[in-house]
Amino acid sequence: MDNVSVVRIFILSGLNETYNYRITILTFSLMYYCMILFFNISIIMIVILDQNLHEPMYILLCSFCFNGLYGTTGFYPKLLLDLLSSSQQISYEGCLLQAFVMYSFACCELSILAVMAYDRYLAICRPLHYNSVMTKRRLSQLICFSWLTPFCIFSINIVLTSRLNLCGSKIDRLFCVNWVIVKLTCYDVDTFSNNIAAYFTMFIYLAHGFFIIWTYMHMIRTCLRSKDDRVKFMQTCVPHLVSLVTFLVAMLFDLMYMRFGSTDLPQSIQNFIAIEFLLIPPVMNPLIYGFKLTKIRNRILGLINFERK
Repeated sequence: MDNVSVVRIFILSGLNETYNYRITILTFSLMYYCMILFFNISIIMIVILDQNLHEPMYILLCSFCFNGLYGTTGFYPKLLLDLLSSSQQISYEGCLLQAFVMYSFACCELSILAVMAYDRYLAICRPLHYNSVMTKRRLSQLICFSWLTPFCIFSINIVLTSRLNLCGSKIDRLFCVNWVIVKLTCYDVDTFSNNIAAYFTMFIYLAHGFFIIWTYMHMIRTCLRSKDDRVKFMQTCVPHLVSLVTFLVAMLFDLMYMRFGSTDLPQSIQNFIAIEFLLIPPVMNPLIYGFKLTKIRNRILGLINFERK
């Protein structure tokens, strides 16, 4: 029986049917990754360099964009290398690391969205208390929470996975996923602790989702009473809501397919479902916030006009 000390290499078979047009995929993937880097780094640098944007909402947006860079960097460089290689392999340690990055990226995204929802809730529902509650110290604590919580949770998940005996090395995806690695365990291996950790993680992030719903219920109720609050909601909450819905839909498709999906689907569709959360949100988020938030939009337009002169 193979065990964890024997399985040192995983085979990623997600590109098996793309041999005839790998150069095309490589070109578009490289261009798309460069676009992700450009948009997210641009937003981060605009916020860092402009003192007027050193406010909680924009600092959280920086954290949001940085997480987009973190998650996509865990996927696209490896994809580009696989497209250049005749065999798509990844070491055991590299696979666990990539699984950690993918899961922590997704949950950091939801945690940051929850913190952003809390920030907007204070700004709209409790404006008189906003400055006293959302202090620099509180903001730092919330940012640390949004990053350290998923890091700690998924460190435990990955450690539990690393203790399992494996009887397979083929992963039918473009990248490593913790649940898929767990499914490669030998039939007599006890995965009870992994299941408990998975359900605990689901509970934590379902709580995040209910918290976001709670904040929006209060914000919408407040906005119905005041025209000024409705304007503030449309300017600052709509980008957040669009980002939230897009991310949740992408993650839901991936999770539902991973648990219940059919292997009869064409591989290209399977791949799109699997990487949807790495395709759409990392590009759409900086674009939405860049165009919708007035201060950032004015700063971008100012830079464009300066370049023309």
